[in-house]
Amino acid sequence: MRGNILIAGLGLIGGSIALAIKRAHEDATVIGYDVSNESLRLARSLGVIDEAVPSFAHAAREADVIVLAVPVVQTEQLLRELAHLPLRSHVIITDVGSTKERIVEQALPLLEKGVAFIGGHPMAGSHKSGVAAARAHLFENAFYILTPTEHVKEEDVIRLKQWLKGTKAHFVTLTPREHDRIAGVISHFPHIIAASLVHQAQQYEREDELVSRLAAGGFRDITRIASSNPEMWRDIFIHNKEELLQLFDRWIEEMKKIRTYVADGDSERIYHYFHEAKQFRDGLPVRTKGAIPSFYDLYVDVPDYPGVISEITGYLAKERISITNIRIIETREDIYGVLRLSFQTEDDRQRAKRCIEANTNYETYVV
Repeated sequence: MRGNILIAGLGLIGGSIALAIKRAHEDATVIGYDVSNESLRLARSLGVIDEAVPSFAHAAREADVIVLAVPVVQTEQLLRELAHLPLRSHVIITDVGSTKERIVEQALPLLEKGVAFIGGHPMAGSHKSGVAAARAHLFENAFYILTPTEHVKEEDVIRLKQWLKGTKAHFVTLTPREHDRIAGVISHFPHIIAASLVHQAQQYEREDELVSRLAAGGFRDITRIASSNPEMWRDIFIHNKEELLQLFDRWIEEMKKIRTYVADGDSERIYHYFHEAKQFRDGLPVRTKGAIPSFYDLYVDVPDYPGVISEITGYLAKERISITNIRIIETREDIYGVLRLSFQTEDDRQRAKRCIEANTNYETYVV
């Protein structure tokens, strides 16, 4: 397909969409805009975009597809700007934000003028950020939510999917409200829980300094998402306020219920509470990408002696298996250290597992 694709916002998501479009549509011209000149320069030098432009408005006038890959507050600002621009009659505008209802409301002036705005949310990400981390395969097998309204023609939805086919994502159509409710449950509210657990640990550390030291193990793992961008999550929570308030009420009732079980010493109900949670959690898809970035971690029981880490990484280097992160887990109850290796994909993790088991007698496991 030929056309000018304007990507506004050249971070991880915008850059990855640009690469996916370039992969599937060799005749397309991918134009990049970003408030950061450094991001523009880097995106151009890495081949993520074909052209870099200093003016969003000028590029938008000539675009056939406009992808708003910026934080939700900036998305609202760009939508207001687009409403006053002379755009091409067939242009499709989409975004990548984690909230949809308020974004679609902001796009109403465009929709009423006959411009096709289709809300979008690719539910995949990475622990890295910036255009240098962009990958064409970032969204492969991930769910990509689209939220067209009654103003949008079905043919425009089909055309957008065609432009985005290089993502190799699974497209799902929802209403903006359905999206925000689901995202609140599986993404937004879990970030609140993670942050609250960290705050609780921080408060207890004032009473006992061992808290943060002992929290370096599993506690660190279950609260990883608390390290997310606070500015981004502030804006998301403001946008999805109504859904989150309902989730707060239901969460408080859930905590009251399990608190009653504990207070009453009701062992049967406590058991069933955890058993039902385990059954549901174990039944979740393993390989499907979701709203929260997946962690492809491999744990290796290693003896504590000099050179053991270089030994493991040496075997992986020979097989050209890339490691994205490596850490020794300090809190352990036996004489073996636990080495945690992180990888970009499930395939890399499985290759690493086979490699280590073939070259050593160290036990490896996935949790």
